[in-house]
Amino acid sequence: MIEVDVIIKIPFHDVDLMAIAWHGHYVKYFEIARSELFSKIGYNYQEMADSGYAWPVIGLNIKYVKPATLGKNINVRAKIVEFENRLKVDFLITDLETGRKLTKGTTTQVAVDMNTQEMCFVSPDILFEKLGVKR
Repeated sequence: MIEVDVIIKIPFHDVDLMAIAWHGHYVKYFEIARSELFSKIGYNYQEMADSGYAWPVIGLNIKYVKPATLGKNINVRAKIVEFENRLKVDFLITDLETGRKLTKGTTTQVAVDMNTQEMCFVSPDILFEKLGVKR
């Protein structure tokens, strides 16, 4: 499956009084990596819109293992693990220096036809094309 790694340095404005990244920012870290993943396959958000499909997130799961802290470099890996009827992306956040697992999670997205606003029960051909998968 296709995957990307993105390095993020935890900034001051993302941490609490204990210098730990606030839990809500992990969703942002996932999004940064997912955006890079889509760009890698030539299907960024503008290209999605141009293809006539939106891909809203319908599910999000996060498991916090260890905290990311101020100034630490983290690696956010995003990997497509399902694509036939929905798009599922797995995430793994590790400490770049130690390789220690910090957080893992998944997002689930479905295609929505932008003309009809109807959810698609099978991923559209454009996704298979971008992934280089023959039907």
